[in-house]
Amino acid sequence: MKICPLNYLTGYAPIRDHTGEVVAFVGIDVRATRLDKIKRDVAIVAILRQRLGLPTYLENDANAGALGEDELARLRSVAPSQGMMIESLRDDLDCHRGAPDKTPARRLATLEAAGRLQIPFTTGILIGIGETHAERVESLLAIRALHERYGHIQEVIIQNFRAKPTIPMRDWPDPVPEDLLRTVAVARLLLGPDMNIQAPPNLSAQGYDRLPAAGLNDWGGISPLTPDHINPERPWPGLAELRRRTESAGHELRERLAVYPEYATRAAFLDERLRDRVSRAVDPDGLVRPDLEVWRRW
Repeated sequence: MKICPLNYLTGYAPIRDHTGEVVAFVGIDVRATRLDKIKRDVAIVAILRQRLGLPTYLENDANAGALGEDELARLRSVAPSQGMMIESLRDDLDCHRGAPDKTPARRLATLEAAGRLQIPFTTGILIGIGETHAERVESLLAIRALHERYGHIQEVIIQNFRAKPTIPMRDWPDPVPEDLLRTVAVARLLLGPDMNIQAPPNLSAQGYDRLPAAGLNDWGGISPLTPDHINPERPWPGLAELRRRTESAGHELRERLAVYPEYATRAAFLDERLRDRVSRAVDPDGLVRPDLEVWRRW
């Protein structure tokens, strides 16, 4: 079972020191400012990590929405992996109305362009937003087809919708835990034993330790310093508790980079400017070297 601490910097995020004090704000949001700001923010993040004493080997995972091939190519030089949720291939969902970035064809085009560029890519589906179970399967099969063609999908996220009072869907019912477990299991069956499947543990409250038995093998990016900026009202589980529950389920908790182990040691999937830094951070299996897993000492 793997985690990726401190890599989740999508959106404008407060960076806090070890006392919890906010020392700066950084962000990655190309929909507003495009790629020049991304490169600048990557540099800011590196400086902040050094000043705060955070691990310098941690690389950013760029979640920048539906980009064109030229934009993905430029971003490849500063981020070893990228990502974008498919969410659903259904094109008439109320939650996507007025959001051209959510158009299924556009998102699939981004996913395919990433494959042509050999970018390790994270994607996934959002369940409980009005789609049917059959439409979930359709989305997973589309992801599988692109991975079979290009071999670049490093992770598939099964994320459950959670209502909150500040959004238009505040009265929409959340998927029940059994629905999430069932969808994770279906994803494992469709995508096979080698695909990495993740579901955010903070969105499952006390029941997240049931997910590994359904087919999950990754907890995603979990930060002890910053909140989940999409769902700040749902705190990350503590790393010690996450480790205890993972081990109770019969697994070992290990740290990975933003780029998954299967790609961290494959030069073709990394820009040459990133290869040396990545190789110095990982063990022969592509996971973070044990001596660099600083979270174990916190």
